Amino acid sequence: MTTATHEETLGFQTEVKQLLHLMIHSLYSNREIFLRELISNAADACDKLRYEALDNDALYGNDSDLRIEIEHDAKAGTVTVRDNGIGMNRDEVIRNLGTIAKSGTAEFLKQLSGEQQKDAKLIGQFGVGFYSGFIVADEVTVRTRRADAEEGVEWRSKGEGEFTIADIDKPERGTEIILHLKDDAKEYADDFRLRNLVRKYSDHIDVPVRMPKTETAKDDDGNEIEGSEVTTWETVNEAQALWVRPKSEVSDDEYKAFYKHIAHDFSDPLTWSHNKVEGKLEYTSLLYVPGRAPFDLYERDGARGVRLYVQRVFIMDDAEQFLPLYLRFVKGVVDTKDLSLNVSRELLQKDPQVDKMKSALTKRALDMLKKLAKDKEGYQTFWNTFGSVLKEGPAEDYANRDKIAELLRFSSTHTDSTTQDQSLADYVSRMKEGQQKIYYIVADSFNAAKHSPHLEIFRKKGVEVLLLHDRIDEWLMSHLSEYDGKSFADVAKGDLDLGDIEGEEEKQAQEETAKAKEDLIKRVKEALSDEVQEVRVTHRLTDSPACVVLSEHEMGFQMRRIMEAAGQPVPEVKPILELNPEHALVARLETAEGERFGDLARILLDQAIIAEGGHLNDPAAYVKRLNALLTA
Repeated sequence: MTTATHEETLGFQTEVKQLLHLMIHSLYSNREIFLRELISNAADACDKLRYEALDNDALYGNDSDLRIEIEHDAKAGTVTVRDNGIGMNRDEVIRNLGTIAKSGTAEFLKQLSGEQQKDAKLIGQFGVGFYSGFIVADEVTVRTRRADAEEGVEWRSKGEGEFTIADIDKPERGTEIILHLKDDAKEYADDFRLRNLVRKYSDHIDVPVRMPKTETAKDDDGNEIEGSEVTTWETVNEAQALWVRPKSEVSDDEYKAFYKHIAHDFSDPLTWSHNKVEGKLEYTSLLYVPGRAPFDLYERDGARGVRLYVQRVFIMDDAEQFLPLYLRFVKGVVDTKDLSLNVSRELLQKDPQVDKMKSALTKRALDMLKKLAKDKEGYQTFWNTFGSVLKEGPAEDYANRDKIAELLRFSSTHTDSTTQDQSLADYVSRMKEGQQKIYYIVADSFNAAKHSPHLEIFRKKGVEVLLLHDRIDEWLMSHLSEYDGKSFADVAKGDLDLGDIEGEEEKQAQEETAKAKEDLIKRVKEALSDEVQEVRVTHRLTDSPACVVLSEHEMGFQMRRIMEAAGQPVPEVKPILELNPEHALVARLETAEGERFGDLARILLDQAIIAEGGHLNDPAAYVKRLNALLTA
């Protein structure tokens, strides 16, 4: 009998209470997942002991044979999952089992849709696997002792808002989780069922998962001794690191199961790449592209990176030094012989071998995406999930800029669809004869881009324009200078140059029109004085009376608004007003006089700013002028 001392009852963190309520009411669509989660946690505890023992071999004590054990008791209705890993002390138990400080449970609860099947898949992303035990158990008992502690700790809860914690005597290090099964979950207290679940979900775990096997005892001659039984421990799983096995011996199901283990995800990965590199640098890598985004994808300081092993000894979970930030969604394992076993994050940053591996793994990840791109549906799933992160690449990784450009996808006037599914290669293949540039427009939304007056001449001539509407797009284009020998041109900046698409006759007619309207342009510039940088006649408009553009090297309107919203100082910039000489409003402007002329000129400027998606400094004055014009 275990003697408990220093017993106290504590309340769960608020989010944990909500989570337990969901768990207990069968949030998971597949209840058997609980065993995989508990085995994964036990394997992590063994990995952590291996790592800490690199500096302190005494942590092993007299038991260096790491293992996970699963027992069941059909009469008592219990399942026990036990490991001899690092274990926990009292503070760690309270922190890890009573609160969820790092797992983002509050964020998880926000994303719940109320649809059981969809919500079930969310759990794995938030590191709350331990609580899955409450799906099948109405009470959970945890007994644990940290390898460097003298006292053990017992944690008990029925998942009803509070837990009890007490100090106990526990001779062995590690953690033991006892699930007191609900009446409708007694099926799991079955040897055959548990063995099948281990093989189904945890065969790839490189720590032996053992279960007791009871057989009739035999004498020295091999004959069974009636009424005599002997119990032995049998390893149920493969217990070999999956990444060290030859690719030909690993099935797709095993690759998928291993991904779910390391990523704590419930959905299958989109693709993976398993490679062994030999030569001056020796390492094995197994990289995955997830099918769904983690909750902290856009937190650039969040946990990311691959699992690092040195000669199959676990070193760290989130080794971010091996992949650039724009590939932070990639999960996987790297196992190398070329780093010291006592490696730390500080040592990693100074090791030249890491830079070489980072370069090679980055190319491997980009090649993996290029291969995935051949599957249009699969790549579209990837792009919808991670496309805006990949767009950070050209700015961060100049060496691989061309490779990344091939992987980018955009909306375009070719489809006029909000779905970003057009590649730069697709665009180039459709370019008009004589077209020298790849044209694009940046706006705050798809509709603002699609209906921009800047596109009028392009639609008239059948010239495709990329419609960029992600917040990161203007920053992306500032780092993409060309693709396939074609330069990029923002249709809302600088003079419009359609190159050879326009004939000499058109260009000559435009020059003659500009000359004929010189007096009007001068009057408008005087009326608007310092509100505009320049006024000129345009040939980019067919339906709109006016538009505003910026100088070629000015910061774009979208980037300015983003920086202003973030409280960043932005230099003042005056737009260039371009007038459509063929429009009736411009013709009316030409005949207006005095104050009426000034009001109409300002209305055209304000309308052009609104059409671009901008904000007026004095919207009330604009409304007053417009009303006066309408009632005149």
